Amino acid sequence: MSGADGRRGREVVGVFSDGYALESAVNELLKSGFDLGDISLLAGEEAVVAKLGHKYEKVEDVEDDDQAPRVAYVPREARGVKDGALVGALVYVGATLAAGAALASGGALAMLLVSGVVGAEVGGLIGSVLGEFMEERHAKHLQEQLDHGGLLLWVRARDSAQEEKAMRILAQHSGRDVHAHDVPVATA
Repeated sequence: MSGADGRRGREVVGVFSDGYALESAVNELLKSGFDLGDISLLAGEEAVVAKLGHKYEKVEDVEDDDQAPRVAYVPREARGVKDGALVGALVYVGATLAAGAALASGGALAMLLVSGVVGAEVGGLIGSVLGEFMEERHAKHLQEQLDHGGLLLWVRARDSAQEEKAMRILAQHSGRDVHAHDVPVATA
């Protein structure tokens, strides 16, 4: 399949046996001039079935399929910041709601402060639980792929020099079946 005007581009793909090797490869790709937007992973199993209409047995079955649904790579640090922001927002919302309820009921200032602290703790607890759920979901997504043979990593290459660099980096970080293939180029 090609872009609307028939143009094709190139991307490098590799399969990784663990998340640490994949993360190391991505970190080196980013340090070597690749953009985060050039890097993607295979979407969750449900999304693959929904898009392709069938399950896949091995990740190698979909590594060269330009129809395979992908998700953007999110660095570990960014996932931690997102979880922290969620917890912080829920602490704020919990404290505000509890304080507002106490104030609306005509409670004394002490009651207002106590309810704010309790609300913050409840909000923080809910945020922590949601953060853990998000991390569990991420781990489940990775485990699904590992159960099918590994973690797929795609890297868009803008030219032959980038293609060679990406192939070298993926191979150096224990990527297997590292190769490049044609992909459709999106048109603006």
